[in-house]
Parts: sequence; C-alpha cells; structure tokens
Amino acid sequence: MPTRFSNPRLLWLTKINDRSQRAYMTNAHEKGHAVIKIATQTCVAGLTGRDITEFLMTCDTRRYQAWWPGTHLRFFTRDGGPGHVGSWFFMDEYVGRHRVRVGGRVIELDPGRRLVLKLSRFVPLPVWLTLDLRDTDDGVVIRHEIAAGFRGAGRVFDPLFRLHFNRRFATDMDAHVREEFSRLPALLATERAASGAIG
Repeated sequence: MPTRFSNPRLLWLTKINDRSQRAYMTNAHEKGHAVIKIATQTCVAGLTGRDITEFLMTCDTRRYQAWWPGTHLRFFTRDGGPGHVGSWFFMDEYVGRHRVRVGGRVIELDPGRRLVLKLSRFVPLPVWLTLDLRDTDDGVVIRHEIAAGFRGAGRVFDPLFRLHFNRRFATDMDAHVREEFSRLPALLATERAASGAIG
C-alpha cells in the first residue's frame, strides 16, 4: 500500500477498515523518537488545494457549522502575521462519538500544497496535524495525518496518547475526514453563488 506520501520507516502497519488501504495507523520512528500516526488519503472532485488552505485560514464558526451542521461546532482563528504562519486557531467538533476541542498554531503553510498545525490543549502538545494536498485534473488528493509522540524523557507519557489515539478513534477519524472534505465543494459553490448574486 505504499504511496508517495508513505513513511518507509514503519515498524508496524494496520489497516483500519476494508474500504480503503489508504487509511492506516502506525508506529514509526522520526528523528530518534517514537511517533503514533493516524492518516487518511482521499480524493475530492471539484476542489483544489488552494480552496482548502484559503478556506481554513479564513474560516469562522458560521462557515464551520455550515460545512457540517451538527458535527462542526466552533472554529476561529487569530492571524499571526504575514502568510498566516504563527496564527492561532481553535476548533470544536465531533469525531464519531468523540467531542474534540483543540487549539494550536500554524507552523507551516504552503498555500494549496501543505498545512501543518501544532496542537495544544491548555498547554502545547507534541501533536501535529498535517494536510498534504496535490491537485489533479478533476480535483485534489488530500492526505490528512495526525502524528503524536514525546521526545527524550517525555516518552514515558506516550502510552497516554495510545489510550486516545486508538483504533476506534482512527476508524472514526478516517470516516470523518472523508465526509467533511466531500462536503466542502458544495459549501464553497454556495458561497460563490451568493457572492455573485450580491455583486
């Protein structure tokens, strides 16, 4: 199942479900420390990578709720400066039966291609959410990845991450990512139509 996005240094690999071999949960080593990863790759027609990064960097609670009513609850950002790197964000949503409230900062942004968020919950966490985006002739390939793991002596706390980032959560996150991004083209089309009518 390796793709151009895959990490070749996987210690073990487990398929999350039978619908796709592109959804997986792994233990890997990066720069000498263990990392838990939950990743989904999906293709969405009628959407570009720039559509996604521009939407996320300008999203607010009203648009977030319209994106997926009843599942997306709150979202806001505070701009950190040129290029949005350093911007602070907060999101509140359901992932399956899990209520997920998390904030953090934008640590990398290549518009239309890549977005990396460093997550926090009261304090900064060694958890990163990465979107890698690749445009195709009819849409965009999205790779959504959550990576978590402490370095050094902090690795003794890694089992706490495994309690949360378990197979049930990985399955729910996979379904969540596929559903939410499949909804985005319709929302953006509605917004563009409304903007054109006003103009």
